[in-house]
Amino acid sequence: MPGSRFKIDVALLATCQALFMTAVSLLATASALVGLALAPSAGLATVPLGLQFLATMAFTFPASLFMQRFGRRTGFMTGAALGMLGAGLAAWSVHQRSFEGLCAGTFCIGIFIAFAQYYRFAAADIATREYRSRAISLVLAGGVIAAFAGPNLANASRDMVASATFAGCFVVVAGLATMTMLVLAFVRVPRMQVKSGDAASRRLVEIATQPRYLTAVAGALVGYAAMNLLMTSTPLAMETRTLPFADTASVIQWHVVGMFAPSFFTGHLIRRFGTLQVMLVGAVLQGVCVLVNLAGDSYAHFLAALVLLGLGWNFLFVGATHLLTETYSSQEKAKAQGFNDLLVFATVTFTATSSGYLHFEFGWRSLNLGVIPFLVVVVAAIAWLKRVEGAGADRLPPAHA
Repeated sequence: MPGSRFKIDVALLATCQALFMTAVSLLATASALVGLALAPSAGLATVPLGLQFLATMAFTFPASLFMQRFGRRTGFMTGAALGMLGAGLAAWSVHQRSFEGLCAGTFCIGIFIAFAQYYRFAAADIATREYRSRAISLVLAGGVIAAFAGPNLANASRDMVASATFAGCFVVVAGLATMTMLVLAFVRVPRMQVKSGDAASRRLVEIATQPRYLTAVAGALVGYAAMNLLMTSTPLAMETRTLPFADTASVIQWHVVGMFAPSFFTGHLIRRFGTLQVMLVGAVLQGVCVLVNLAGDSYAHFLAALVLLGLGWNFLFVGATHLLTETYSSQEKAKAQGFNDLLVFATVTFTATSSGYLHFEFGWRSLNLGVIPFLVVVVAAIAWLKRVEGAGADRLPPAHA
C-alpha cells in the first residue's frame, strides 16, 4: 500500500496538472478566436496555437534530458517560469494588436507545456509497479478541475481588459503558471537515477522498434492528434454557424471533462481488462465522435462529439503512457520518454498549425473524415501487438520495469 508521502506527492502533481490544464483549456477556448482577430488572413488563425505546439515538440526531448540532469522539480519550475513570461508577452501583444508578439508568447507557453507533460511520468517514477497505472491516471485526473475552470475563466476574462478583448485570458494564464511554481516548491520527486543492476542502455533505435513501444507511440500520437485537430477546429466551426461564444466555452468545458474525468477509474480498468483493451475502446470512441460530427452541426452535436473525443483521448493516452513505461530500463528512461513525446507533439504541432487552413480550405466534414484512417492505424497496431505477443499480451510482465 503506498505511503502517505507518496499520496501527498501524487496529490501535488495532480494539482499542478489541474493548473496547467486549466491554462491549456483556456487557451483552447480562446486562442483560435484571438488568432482570427489578429491574423493577416483567416487561414492563419490557428498559427499561434500551432506555434505553442511547435515549441512543445521542439523542447519535449531536451526537457526530458534537462530533468535527468537537474531533477524533475527544477525542470517543472523552469517550464512554469517560461509559461508565466510567455503569457505576459501574449497579453501585451493582444493589447498592442501584434500578431507576431502573440506568436512569440504562445511559443514560450509551449515550452511550459513541454515540461508539464512529464507530470504523469513523475508520478510513475514514485509509484510501485502495481500502483503505476493508477498513479498516472490520478495525476491526469487533475485536469477535471480544468474542465470547469478553463472555459469559464476564458469567458470571464475575455473582456477583463476593456481596450483589448482576450488579453485578460493571457493574464489569467500567467497567474496559473505562477501558482504552479508555488505548488511545485512542495513536491518531492526522486532524481532520474539509474538503478543498480540495470543492463547497459540500449540504442534508441532498439528501444523505439519494440512492438510495445511502437504501439504505445501510435496510440498516444493518433489519440492526441485526432483530439487536437477536432478540438482546435470546433470553435471555428461553431463560429461559422453563428453559435454564441458561451456555447463554445460550454462545449470545450465538457470536452475537457470527458478527457480527464475517466482518469479516476482508467487505472482500475487497465488493471481489470488490460492496457490494449482500454486503448481499443479509446480508438472506437474517437471514431464515434467523427460520426456524430458528420451527423449534424447543432450545439448538441458539437457537445456530444467533443465529450466522446475526450473520452477516447483519455483511454488512448493513459493506456499508451502505461504501455510505454513497460518498454525501458531506468537508464533508458529519459530518451525513451523524450522520443515518445517528441513524436507525439510533432504530430500535434502539425494538426494545430494546419487545422485552421484545413477547416477553411476543405471544410468541417472533410476534416472529420480525414481522422478515420489514422484511427484504423491504431486499431491495426493493437491487433498486431496482440498477435506478436499472443492473446495474453496485456497481462505479460514488462520487459523493462
